Amino acid sequence: MSFVLIIHRVHDYAAWKAIFDAAAGARKAAGERRYSLLCDVREPRRVVHFSQWISIDDARAFFESAELVALRHRAGVESPEFHYLHELEVGTL
Repeated sequence: MSFVLIIHRVHDYAAWKAIFDAAAGARKAAGERRYSLLCDVREPRRVVHFSQWISIDDARAFFESAELVALRHRAGVESPEFHYLHELEVGTL
């Protein structure tokens, strides 16, 4: 399994979320299969987007495209931090 962890600040969550939702079809077509959104309890504007992808190459191509860079700027994203991850293990306790 391939995952992407993105940590970033957003100016306005509702405005960012509208753009995020509008891009759902593009994310799916690019290879995203599921996602979770989280926020830092001490910094609610710090949003974490954790998603599962078909491949790291697909995710990297999508997130690093000029189109997505422009979209992030329009959405009010500050300082995005990307982590491309391979799953090592899953467990339930």
